[in-house]
Amino acid sequence: MTSLPGLAAVSARREDFNRGWAFRRKVTAFQELGGADGAPWTEVTLPHDALVGGPRSADVPGGETSGYFVGGVFEYRASYVAPETDRGSQVHLEFDGVYRDAMVYVNGALAGQNAFGYSRFLVRIDPFLRFGADNEIRVACRSHVDSRWYTGAGIYRDVHLVVKPSVHIALDGVRVTTPDVDRLRALVEVAVDLENAGPVTAGMRLDTVILDAAGGRVAFDSQPVTLLPGDVLVARSRISVPSPALWSAEDPALHRAVVELRDGETVVDVQEVTFGVRTLQVDAEHGLRVNGEPVALRGACIHGDNGPLGAAAIGRAEERKIELLKRAGFNAIRSSHHPASPALLDACDRIGMYVMDETFDMWTSGKTDFDYASDFAQWWERDVEAMVAKDRNHPSVIFYSIGNEIPELGSGAGGRWSRLIAQKVRELDPTRLVTNGVNGFVAVLDSVLDGMQQRRAAAAEAGPGDDRAEGAGVNGMMTAMGQFMDQLQASPMVTARTEESYAALDVAGMNYGEARYEGDRELFPNRVIVGTETWPAQIDRNWDLVTRLPHVIGDFTWTGMDYLGETGIGVVRYADEVGGGSGFSTGYPGLTAGCGDLDITGSARTLSAYRQTVFGLRSQPAIAVHRPANRDRPVAVSTPWSWSDTVESWTWPGFEGRTVQVDVYSDADEVELQVNGAPAGRAKVGESKAFVAEVDVTYQPGELTAVALRDGVEISRASLRSASEVVQLSVVPDRAQLTAESSDLAFVDIALTDENGRLQVWAERVVHVSVTGSGVLQGLGSGAPVTEESFTDPQRRTYDGRALAVVRPTGRGGITVVVSAAGCAPVSIELHVA
Repeated sequence: MTSLPGLAAVSARREDFNRGWAFRRKVTAFQELGGADGAPWTEVTLPHDALVGGPRSADVPGGETSGYFVGGVFEYRASYVAPETDRGSQVHLEFDGVYRDAMVYVNGALAGQNAFGYSRFLVRIDPFLRFGADNEIRVACRSHVDSRWYTGAGIYRDVHLVVKPSVHIALDGVRVTTPDVDRLRALVEVAVDLENAGPVTAGMRLDTVILDAAGGRVAFDSQPVTLLPGDVLVARSRISVPSPALWSAEDPALHRAVVELRDGETVVDVQEVTFGVRTLQVDAEHGLRVNGEPVALRGACIHGDNGPLGAAAIGRAEERKIELLKRAGFNAIRSSHHPASPALLDACDRIGMYVMDETFDMWTSGKTDFDYASDFAQWWERDVEAMVAKDRNHPSVIFYSIGNEIPELGSGAGGRWSRLIAQKVRELDPTRLVTNGVNGFVAVLDSVLDGMQQRRAAAAEAGPGDDRAEGAGVNGMMTAMGQFMDQLQASPMVTARTEESYAALDVAGMNYGEARYEGDRELFPNRVIVGTETWPAQIDRNWDLVTRLPHVIGDFTWTGMDYLGETGIGVVRYADEVGGGSGFSTGYPGLTAGCGDLDITGSARTLSAYRQTVFGLRSQPAIAVHRPANRDRPVAVSTPWSWSDTVESWTWPGFEGRTVQVDVYSDADEVELQVNGAPAGRAKVGESKAFVAEVDVTYQPGELTAVALRDGVEISRASLRSASEVVQLSVVPDRAQLTAESSDLAFVDIALTDENGRLQVWAERVVHVSVTGSGVLQGLGSGAPVTEESFTDPQRRTYDGRALAVVRPTGRGGITVVVSAAGCAPVSIELHVA
């Protein structure tokens, strides 16, 4: 064995490569020769969404799906001075996600590409670098009628520069599993991929240290490794860890494995992996068990955007999203319908959230004109490999979902694809569960399309009526079918046509398929079911099924948090405001889906309190007041994704003496309402809907109190108080101390309140935000589902009295944020960046 010459001077490194970029709408040299003007370059810090600050138009094809943002082709550029000392090393750019059809050029030469918009991919750039000199890196990408939701565009996830010596640990080359665990000890297996790209044999030593959450060393292993030129070998360590802290969503204890490759005393390469010690079991008799304990998944489907930031997956935004969802009572998320960002998974590991990470929204059958279906046959294996490589050390990931509402699943060809993809996932990682978001309606869509066309024809002959299905794709069709959806999902036709696709899975994921839950217990006694996507208003029925049926392990509502695009699927609309777009969509300028327990700023809707009541996480009654101005307005559109048009407020100036409907969410038998201490109405809980009491009350300013009664005895109460006539600004950051990292943000909640801090829902204002010092205003938004306002403008109209500003540090120092609004004294806050 021979040590590599000069190896002591070479070290591996992985660096943040998010700064120093600029972007523009792409204009090719040929277009410029033809007279087209090149767009100006705008400096940005990654992650960055190229669409969110751009134009919106009612004329965008399929605009309701994308929030009417205008797509296009974009390019990014950055300069990189390659150190002379890196000559002879492998230099890579690691992209966590570029939407979409990314082409990476170094000094004008194509260095790599990636078709899918959600896969992490590596581009080796050292063959194209000029060492000791400046180098230009460009990334081209596009977004155009290729998705059923808002995707954003550009380099919207992190980028890292990775430098490796010729003998090294492979990228994503450390895999940690815990195959044998009990309370006294855990067997931790660490598999390390090692590569020798050099010309001579290398004799190395591989050290592995296991650290606990506090950084204390709890176990160690060391072994010699011999690598011939061209070798790609796996070194495995089986390490016993005494008295391990176990990871679960309830107690997210983490460990770290630090793997060092040494030549003598010189560390040649090092990788650090965070992991969790846990076990995972599932069967139809016991359901899901984590560390031997039964777990019911209180799940939320989420899309990838971060509201006012668009699709930019900035670390703190991903972390805050998980914090908010956990606070709202969820213990699991489904990344719909694409692989989650590494930053999101890191947050789920730290905070404690189970994850169902999803591969694709389509396989070979496209859903939009230019989507991934045309790339699927050539790219699917690489994209599955990329997802598993990203996920396999994250203890939060317990499911791989291989698809969502795939039309092929009702055919033999779809069953074959199910087996191929599931087999690939299991070959790469046999430690997680494989599922698929199967929609029985979509799986037999070919058989029902004729019936839907006949229905439309009959409706046209009958005259104007319900047109919710028109122009709204599968969502509109599902809405229009109403209760027939349940009958179809449980039908023998769906049973027969989906059986093979379900057989390929560890857990049968069912989208809107709760009508199958009880019957499948008899038809398929070994089938374990999870509700991968469900109507939000049916959580009372669905959660009853989860708690009663051991083979049903959880429910994932659509959605935990509102999102951009699919405009209006959850918005309650009234007859006097309908117009524009299809009956299903709000039309332009619709911005968000208008569904979710939380709006796009993270503010909780009343649905959130209802869900917590159903889950048994809330003991006090929750009061939801129907907006009195809408009492006599006929509802024109309310979809299965809608909730009641209610808010948590007892401030309604101008409606004194008028009748207001109040809903109280409670697990009690009965609820009494009191206004200013006097009885104002009483109703039984569950008469029209489980966990809900509905009471008509005459509005008077003051205090509205809900008293929950069981067997006639008070068990809890809650109150709302009217705000005074004072309207002032409340400005509260989530944190005052920030770091200068590209991943950090400050979220500044802006609210209109009275002098006692009570929210003024009715008193809307346009708020203006200025940011000076070591930071910039990254985004400003509200929860409004329909608006023409831009997230990148420094002013925004409040919605239900709230807005949200997002501030991004640009360097160390102080940041001053000033918020003003008409009729309110301006408020200034200080943030510090260390």
